[in-house]
Amino acid sequence: MSITQQYALDAYRARQHGEPVVPAPGAHDWQVMRELRDYQQYRAVLAGRPAHGRLRQALARRLRPRPTC
Repeated sequence: MSITQQYALDAYRARQHGEPVVPAPGAHDWQVMRELRDYQQYRAVLAGRPAHGRLRQALARRLRPRPTC
């Protein structure tokens, strides 16, 4: 049974039982890849290697001293 056939069967069963339909295969692939990259960068920081990309920017914002008025 292919992924598409399994999804169709799961969606049919969910509708029969009044449950929410599961997301289609591949619907969240890009989000998963971004989260994996962020996690790998987080692990790199813990290991003492420099961070890159979004994680580095977030850490820089967090560690930046706040201006005093």
